[in-house]
Amino acid sequence: MSETTAAQELVITRVFDAPRELVYRAFTDPDQLAQWFGPVGWSVPRDTVDIDARVGGHQRFTMVNDADPSMTSPADGTFSEVVENELLVGYEEVKGVPGFPDGTRLTVRLEFHEEPGGKTRLVLRQGPFDPAVRADAEEGWGSSFTKLDALLAR
Repeated sequence: MSETTAAQELVITRVFDAPRELVYRAFTDPDQLAQWFGPVGWSVPRDTVDIDARVGGHQRFTMVNDADPSMTSPADGTFSEVVENELLVGYEEVKGVPGFPDGTRLTVRLEFHEEPGGKTRLVLRQGPFDPAVRADAEEGWGSSFTKLDALLAR
């Protein structure tokens, strides 16, 4: 990987206090994704979520700002690799998003690793990002993962 590519990629490692199958399902089950995805202050209405977790399948949803529902952020990704309970890789062609030239292919790779004590280590890689946008994405994922922690604790 080139230095430029590494600088543009966001990498987050997080350990969740839940088995790998449950963490994986939180990303692939529409009912669960709607309960946790999006940073604090944003929600994902269940009726906007459509997930087909297979190679060539898709993940579509719309984040809605809680304070101003006219502010939305739709996502329409395609899965390029899927290994149940282990790996999700996908991409989205970005259009009309501040900080991204139209047509940018934003990729995300989610690795689900078993950890002792029934825990799961998630490794997320996403990019490419402009450095300022990468910082916002990292903050957004961290906030979303706090919501995911609460869902997994139920």
